[in-house]
Order: sequence, then structure tokens, then C-alpha cells
Amino acid sequence: MNKMLDGIALTIGIIGAVNWGLIGFFGFNLVEFIFRNVWLSRIIYAVVGLCGLYLLTFYGKTGEAVGRTRA
Repeated sequence: MNKMLDGIALTIGIIGAVNWGLIGFFGFNLVEFIFRNVWLSRIIYAVVGLCGLYLLTFYGKTGEAVGRTRA
């Protein structure tokens, strides 16, 4: 289950990053274009934000993996 949650969070985080890239480079917001609903867009942004917070835990996992290889 944890690997599945990791994969889902990573996928949503990547989609959010691509959306921000489109906004930054072209001024095009893909989420608002697709959903056209302010409340639904806000929910999508909230989910992406929660996934970003969850992905911060990957730093701890990376440190554990590095620590194990040095031992």
C-alpha cells in the first residue's frame, strides 16, 4: 500500500509541476482549462499541495537508503 501511495503522490506531484511549468513558460493553466470549475480546480490544487507535503517524506527515505549503503 505504501508503494502505491508513493507512486500516486509522485504522479500527482509531477502533474502539478508540469502545470506550474506551463504557467511559467506560456501563461497557460492546464487545470483551469480542463476543469473550468473554480471549486474543482481549488480541490485539485489542494490535492497537489498535500501530495507535495507527503513527498517531503522522501527526503527521510533517501537518507535512510544512503545510511544503509555506508554501513
